[in-house]
Amino acid sequence: LLQTLFPLLISTPSKSTRALLYQKCLSDLRTSNAKTTNHRLNRTFQTVLSNLLTSDRTSPKGLWAVKITRELWKRQIWTDSKAVEIMKEASLADNEKIVVGGVRFFLGGDKEREELDDESSDEDAIDMGKIKHQIGINKKTKKKARQMENAVATVKRKERKKKQPHPLNFSAFHLLHDPQGFAENLFFKHLQNGKSKLNLDQKLLVLQLVSRLVGLHKLTIMSLYSYFIKYLTPRQPSVTSFLASLAQATHNLVPPDVLESLVKKIADEFVSDAVATEVASAGLNAIREICVRQPLAMNKTLLQDLVDYRKSKDKGVMMAAKGLLGLYREIAPGMLEKRDRGKEAAMDLRSGARKEQRFGEEVVGRIEGLELLEKWREEENQRRIAAKGDEVETHPSDDDVGDEDGWEVDEDSDSDSGGWHNVSSDDDANDVNRVGRPSKKARHDPTASGETEDEEDQDGDKENNPDQASEARRLEAAVSSLATTRILTPADLAKLQELRLAASVNNALPASQRKRAAAAHQAALRRHIDDPLTAAEIEGLASLSTKNTKEQRIAVAKAGREDKDEVRKSTTARRKEKKQEQGKSTTNREKARKKNFLMTLGKAKGKQKKSLVDRGKVLKAHKERGKRGGKRGNKG
Repeated sequence: LLQTLFPLLISTPSKSTRALLYQKCLSDLRTSNAKTTNHRLNRTFQTVLSNLLTSDRTSPKGLWAVKITRELWKRQIWTDSKAVEIMKEASLADNEKIVVGGVRFFLGGDKEREELDDESSDEDAIDMGKIKHQIGINKKTKKKARQMENAVATVKRKERKKKQPHPLNFSAFHLLHDPQGFAENLFFKHLQNGKSKLNLDQKLLVLQLVSRLVGLHKLTIMSLYSYFIKYLTPRQPSVTSFLASLAQATHNLVPPDVLESLVKKIADEFVSDAVATEVASAGLNAIREICVRQPLAMNKTLLQDLVDYRKSKDKGVMMAAKGLLGLYREIAPGMLEKRDRGKEAAMDLRSGARKEQRFGEEVVGRIEGLELLEKWREEENQRRIAAKGDEVETHPSDDDVGDEDGWEVDEDSDSDSGGWHNVSSDDDANDVNRVGRPSKKARHDPTASGETEDEEDQDGDKENNPDQASEARRLEAAVSSLATTRILTPADLAKLQELRLAASVNNALPASQRKRAAAAHQAALRRHIDDPLTAAEIEGLASLSTKNTKEQRIAVAKAGREDKDEVRKSTTARRKEKKQEQGKSTTNREKARKKNFLMTLGKAKGKQKKSLVDRGKVLKAHKERGKRGGKRGNKG
């Protein structure tokens, strides 16, 4: 059927017929992949769409390939690299509409898929309590019974879907086979080419895609950065989008001398007393986003000039400058003046706990919070040894803490010996039986722990430093030995999670501002890996520079008042609103409370005139009526 309908779809001139055939093709593909993935049909149809794009790159017929692929990607029917290759070919087409469709797929296709998934999980939420309540009150019919059965089946189906394993939905950027070649082709064909027919907005979309590829995969396109220079001026339309694209295209492998001229250009054009405060805050934000990814793009003189804007009277400019100052206090305090470094950074610089970042240096991956576990193990070891009255060791061994949680440690393992140790020939016969584990003397030998003579010289040179440096070096060596010589047991992992939680609570205290700044910096780095940087984030603090009008201030005050009224509501009022939203009625007691007072006088007078015999009859009838299930006998 698809072989018949798709040629008609791309050739018919009727708009209504095209819409009908398009929906029919999509429904056939969705039906074929409903229960299980039909790989044969998918590969065949993907090949047809790819050939449609590559056979004639100027033909507008390829737009149907873009529409079908994007819709099936959003529905999570096509999630493989073949669909990504189709959109890659669409981005390199010669037709403007096809190019924009392919580029928009890479920039927003994953977000559309997530939003559709959230909508499908939220929609058609069935309230079983409401349905049971209505069936228990209303007249029992076959139609109501069918509705109840359908609702139960729907709820069970959703529960089964929740228990299924989550599919691995990789981003389209990660499924590209050759991101370097794709980024170069996009840049030289649509941006550098003088014969390109794309307008400024379309070129900006292509530039955002190229910058996302360069920043995510850490690609190298040197001519890309010189392309930005002519657009870095406050008079340029959509200049914040160009600034965001430049920040996205920056990573730690870009040469600092290439970025230094761009940062200087932004500072000269955007950050000065002669420009508007919104422009200055946007320029400082852009410089900060660039320096987050490549701190070496800044020099000391320019940094000091920019940091001085923290004394500005404008709130947006002041906060942007403080953000730049806080960034360099964390990553490179040596570039700041002594008065601007802050107490924590100055102490770390004197103790040698912070090192300057070098070009191309990658952070070694490690288990988060492992130093907390090592410190706790040391404290436990010291406490246990002190209780026993034994000699205090400087470093805990696996013998001391190996079975602290009931886990056995292999005594024949030689993984924590740390290196080779020399023995004399006379002692070969004596040592042959104990080669499995080194002695305490060997464990304390510097050569046995893998230290070189240079490291010993460095330790000797730093003997005069404060105790923080030695403590940091000792913890670093202990953590590295723990990660490489010991398999963490489930008890260790549980304790590690407990220590992380305690550390997060401590970081929320006022005394841990530097730790919170470091955590915020790491969170910013993680956010910049996959998430796009938008123009709104560059303009973020600029809104603080403009004063709200009277109408805006009134709207903000009303919104705050509504929030306060919502907080002040009693539990009974909230329960009542919840019942009304669910379509449920009030109780008989609530109805009686709202009844007109004059309507209750006659009943009250009648109650006063009843004798004890009449009261007993009424109570007996009430009990019998309850056994029957009420006045209408709804029991069962």
